[in-house]
Amino acid sequence: MSENLWLLPLKNLDDDARAIKLGEIALLEVGGEQRKFVGDPLRMILIGLEEEARYPFVVDSNGTAVGVLTLQAGAATLAGWPDDDSVWLLRGFLIDRRQQGKGLGTVAAEAAVREAAKLTAGLGGGQRGVVLSVNEINPAGQAAYRKAGFEDRGQHLGGDAGPQRTMYRAF
Repeated sequence: MSENLWLLPLKNLDDDARAIKLGEIALLEVGGEQRKFVGDPLRMILIGLEEEARYPFVVDSNGTAVGVLTLQAGAATLAGWPDDDSVWLLRGFLIDRRQQGKGLGTVAAEAAVREAAKLTAGLGGGQRGVVLSVNEINPAGQAAYRKAGFEDRGQHLGGDAGPQRTMYRAF
């Protein structure tokens, strides 16, 4: 599966390619239970395109968008990390409800860590890994992140949808 999954950095695409991918992102479906944890995929990506510290990606499988995620610098405390600058924040991560259960989330989370390491090297940052928060009542999300090598670093009470688990993976 991983050889058919790519993270496409939306800020690096030309205008035509970006427009095509934004159209695909607009068609992503968020499942009923997922709505508690994530926002509108297109809205999240458009915000990411406007902010310098955010790097939005489309999760692409076999040439079609199946999800989105954003890596953000300088915002790790939003996930319960003790400082903002030592790690990247992985946020706005979702896989289309019709594509869930195929292992795409785990592969995409692993790829996000690799992309964060590349960003750190390219930008000269001092980040050592990636942090995220996942809702405590989202066991599927927690399991996918654990399979991707993230470790639970404890409870975080900053989430809009209730208590979160802070999870971390080093490069």
